[in-house]
Amino acid sequence: MDATTAPNFPPLEDRPIKNTIVLFDVDGTLSPSRRVASPSMLSALSRLRQKVAIGYVGGSDLSKQQEQLGTADRPVTSMFDFSFSENGLTAYKLGQELPSTSFISWIGEAQYKELVNFILHYVADLDIPVKRGTFVEFRNGMINVSPIGRNANLQERLDFEQYDLKHGIRKTFIERLRERFPHIDLTYSIGGQLSFDVFPNGWDKTYCLRHLEDEAKKPGGIEYKTIHFFGDKAFEGGNDWEIYSDPRVTGHAVKDPEDTLRILKELFDI
Repeated sequence: MDATTAPNFPPLEDRPIKNTIVLFDVDGTLSPSRRVASPSMLSALSRLRQKVAIGYVGGSDLSKQQEQLGTADRPVTSMFDFSFSENGLTAYKLGQELPSTSFISWIGEAQYKELVNFILHYVADLDIPVKRGTFVEFRNGMINVSPIGRNANLQERLDFEQYDLKHGIRKTFIERLRERFPHIDLTYSIGGQLSFDVFPNGWDKTYCLRHLEDEAKKPGGIEYKTIHFFGDKAFEGGNDWEIYSDPRVTGHAVKDPEDTLRILKELFDI
């Protein structure tokens, strides 16, 4: 995807590979975690889009996906046929917004305050090598919790990821939350290097499939009978697991963006 010339793509119904869509996680799949996707990745996605419908499914909000995948003069929502931010709770088709859903309206202010107060007390008592800022990030469809804080720089993120792998900081944090809030139907999902997402059961990345099913019911809509998904957190407890293992989906577990490119070339000859 050249930053200066916007390519033209066939209408969705005219893509050569029929009734098929390829969906991607963002962090660790299309780009290094919280960093910008490479020109080779954007170019590969552009070639793929000539053949088949494509979309991304990210846990973060739209602004972060714009930073990682978009350009100064091109919205990320124009670079994919379907853009699913916050697991699809904020969604776009061909640049046009689809109906959205709110976490705060689901959980209510009283329970939300109880949840966040517990999280902040837990973080305050947590003994880890480094703490920065933004331990709870409120999003439209979820909250994101980071024991170290989302303001950590790149090296601090890398160091915490290794520390967490050894000591299970996020895993233990989630266990305490499950014990404290069994009465709230919440999913806790580890993603990226330094945080985990908290959202209602069923609002994981499979939520985006609801949009595809709704689109199929519209006049002239396409029923995507083959849905590919690429993700690097495709293990139980990872935030790609639910969609990766969904029976409606053909899942591809990847190690990094280079692995994504390799599999795309094998499958789609791009």
